[in-house]
Amino acid sequence: MALSDIEIAQAAQLKPVMAMAAERLGIPPEALEPYGHYKAKIDLGWIDRHPGTFGKLVLVTAISPTPAGEGKTTTTVGLGDALNRIGKRAVIALREPSLGPVFGMKGGAAGGGFAQVVPMEDINLHFTGDFNAIALAHNLLAALIDNHIHHGNSLGFDSRRIVWKRVMDMNDRALRSTVISLGGAGNGFPREDGFDIVVASEVMAIFCLATSRKDLKERLGNIIVGYTREQAPIRARDLQAQGAMAALLKDAIKPNLVQTLENNPAIIHGGPFANIAHGCNTVTATKAALKLGEYVVTEAGFGADLGAEKFIDIKCRKSGLRPDVAVVVATLRALKHHGGVDAKDLNTPNLPALEKGIANLERHVDNVRHRYGLPCVVSINHFTSDTQEELDLLRKHMDRQGVPVVVARHWAEGSAGAQELAREVVRLAESGTATMRYVYDDQDTLWEKMKAIATRVYGASDITADSAIRGKIQKLQADGYGHYPVCVAKTQYSFSTDPKLRGAPSGHVVNIREVRLAAGAEFIVMICGDIMTMPGLPKEPASVRIDIDDDGKISGLF
Repeated sequence: MALSDIEIAQAAQLKPVMAMAAERLGIPPEALEPYGHYKAKIDLGWIDRHPGTFGKLVLVTAISPTPAGEGKTTTTVGLGDALNRIGKRAVIALREPSLGPVFGMKGGAAGGGFAQVVPMEDINLHFTGDFNAIALAHNLLAALIDNHIHHGNSLGFDSRRIVWKRVMDMNDRALRSTVISLGGAGNGFPREDGFDIVVASEVMAIFCLATSRKDLKERLGNIIVGYTREQAPIRARDLQAQGAMAALLKDAIKPNLVQTLENNPAIIHGGPFANIAHGCNTVTATKAALKLGEYVVTEAGFGADLGAEKFIDIKCRKSGLRPDVAVVVATLRALKHHGGVDAKDLNTPNLPALEKGIANLERHVDNVRHRYGLPCVVSINHFTSDTQEELDLLRKHMDRQGVPVVVARHWAEGSAGAQELAREVVRLAESGTATMRYVYDDQDTLWEKMKAIATRVYGASDITADSAIRGKIQKLQADGYGHYPVCVAKTQYSFSTDPKLRGAPSGHVVNIREVRLAAGAEFIVMICGDIMTMPGLPKEPASVRIDIDDDGKISGLF
């Protein structure tokens, strides 16, 4: 009987993090703050002083996700291990998991099989408390708003125009829309409010884009939390909130160092979702990894239409980072699902459905190569149900685009199963053929930026919005925010805004139903279709399978 992910992780022989850091990365003990034996935070001052070599950056992305699974994080970990195995000093840079999907439906973010980061239970549950610190900083600002209004409202908040919700790191649909301050005058002024999940918080976005404590504090102060009756913006700095918020993030801003099952270094830091936020780990962590390794393998959330686009158009635009190569992850099972096959039949060979579903992969590959300007390799996560005929069909399609296809077996074999992928990544990265480019220019209007993403990346024919939303976009443009990049919030399951449209739909229209200004993060959120910034739990949440015994051993966590 095959071992579960958690059983494999619990059987691993971990090295003490201080010893691993010194041996693999040359980090001295005084530059680390240990959280137990196997987790540590890296001192920001030491990172700044470390000269480094600035290695090659590998971006791992994927096709549109399906219930069949693709294994993007697993591939990131397996590739990092394989690069180390073939003699390259590689560091993995990942996002932190949110408790929403851990207890909900999607699962954790520590990889799987024999390609995992560990200690898996700690990483997937509370880790080093970064998300809690982000939630506290966010909710402190929310409390300060209502406290200010209660004590006279000298800033002139219009209670109808407060835009700062509260957050929690859990899927809870009951909190999407709430009423607060009930119970009498002593509890403040009643008004409508609501909750987002922590990963959708602007504080999370700022945390992931900030380059220093000074930059962090300045960005926090720039957050717009509400407006006066005259529609003048009120910022966090008007409430003198940024200092205390930054103080709550004092330790969280330091990157977290852990290891893989094969004792290779992994930096895990920050965790915005890509379907409702910008989907990338922190700039601080990525740059630290690039100083420490010859190769850095990082991922962007969900498919290349969401995570990779935002990695390029937001993270790289803001930080100056430039990937050298991309890996597009797929499975034959997932491609057959995009071809219309029901989840229960995905293990059955089906060449017509596979051929139809390959269109999804082809569009993602085309976007990576021709929209983002990156050389890429397709990595097929191997399943025992895969057939040679199916692989041959896939290779035939990719050969037409001049893109290599590698079958990777890291889930079952660890680094040994991803050596071919590692060698292909090195070949492409060292070819110097990357010419990274953005989907749109800074000087394009916000409407033009959104239309460029929809038509060039999603295959849409146009974008629409009602008159009220158009007015908000025009006002943001007039108020001087037109140079900001756009962060699209939409379903991850389709190139369209309809999660049921699999494959590569074309000619659809993307409707913008809500617009949010993230003045601290410095981007505009365009919410399209029926996407929630506070998800709900499924009928049978993953939490029902999670347990702990009398000795403290956790079970059921994947």
